[in-house]
Amino acid sequence: MKVTAIESLHWKAYPRLMLVRVHTDMGLIGLGETVDKIPGSRGALHGTIAPLMLGKDPLDIEGLWSTAFDAIMFHGFAGAELRALSAVEIALWDILGKYYGAPVYRLLGGRCRDRVPTYNTCTDFGPVHDYETWQTDAGALARSLLEEGIRAMKIWPFDRFSYARRGQYISMQEIERGLKPIQQIREAAGDEMEIGIEFHFRWNRACMERIVQALEPYNILFLEDSIAAIHLDEVQALSRRTAIPIMGSALMLTRWQMREWLEKRVSQIVITEPLWTGGIAEARRIANMAEAFGVPIALHNVAGPVGHAACMHLGVHISNLFMVESVRAFSKTYFPLLSNLEPQVVDGTLEVPKGAGLGVELSPEALERDDLLCTISDIDSFRAAAEEWVYVMGVKHTPVRKGLETQRGIKL
Repeated sequence: MKVTAIESLHWKAYPRLMLVRVHTDMGLIGLGETVDKIPGSRGALHGTIAPLMLGKDPLDIEGLWSTAFDAIMFHGFAGAELRALSAVEIALWDILGKYYGAPVYRLLGGRCRDRVPTYNTCTDFGPVHDYETWQTDAGALARSLLEEGIRAMKIWPFDRFSYARRGQYISMQEIERGLKPIQQIREAAGDEMEIGIEFHFRWNRACMERIVQALEPYNILFLEDSIAAIHLDEVQALSRRTAIPIMGSALMLTRWQMREWLEKRVSQIVITEPLWTGGIAEARRIANMAEAFGVPIALHNVAGPVGHAACMHLGVHISNLFMVESVRAFSKTYFPLLSNLEPQVVDGTLEVPKGAGLGVELSPEALERDDLLCTISDIDSFRAAAEEWVYVMGVKHTPVRKGLETQRGIKL
């Protein structure tokens, strides 16, 4: 079996998403996905990653990943190329599962649990206004989430105070205003609802220690990405000053960046994003490494249906799983428009999709939308560019000169 084409799918209505389809000469198609900074990821996919994959056996996931990673190491790997490689790697696992007629979690070694514990990130999309609601009446939002079986929620009530002074100072009055939605949740739901607080790296440690002191009476589940991840020692110092678990960081990409984080015991919980860090196998390696240090792992998951499915397969498999993030504003709105996936939370948990591979398929209507931009790198253009060469670790590869762009549908 050989890879014959790699295409990227990008809908204007969902600017943060890039889905990838890897085509084979057996007719099997694997689905992958990455999220955010799409123009760079799309360029890296067709300009760097696809030329190394076309014509190769898609079942050799480890070999293909290693070859591609060696190529992107030359110019700094933790960027667009790694996001593109993550999407392709996920698609290769989907092909592997379809080839053997087994779900991805079985190929990983099976399940450690039947369902995946989750926390809901409270943002807006379309008619779902979770972000708007928690800023006005977080208690009402907590009750709404509990009615749907969601037992943990994440909000970011302090971010807005960081902009004017670039996170270098926060007043006690601002802290009191930031506490208001947390107080509303506790008044409405008590301890039935777990609360995670996101900080998006917006503060220095002096500010975070002031915020954390105010948060400690509220039994907070975790503090995510409190200080910029490049300042490992500062994050570590904060984690040692509070009983609230610190969680970080999805911006530590691959096992090599996460290694020092774990060696220094920077945070009580680690979190990684399979769509950024290298894909399914690399996320599992990070989880295994964290397990060796006795640290639980969460999976960052704020993208589309394919990324969600990948996180569910990892979620049932990883033994030291803390939780997997989910976003009901996405799963209730565009998931069913793009795919056969419409996740439902039951008693704080999600199920893994059924079927071979990832268990998710794109809807035919999604491939016919007017706002679809499809870019294809295929075998024909691969062969047409035979005069162009790329040398990777002493091995000669023939790259695709240019992808083909089409609107509304797929041109192969």
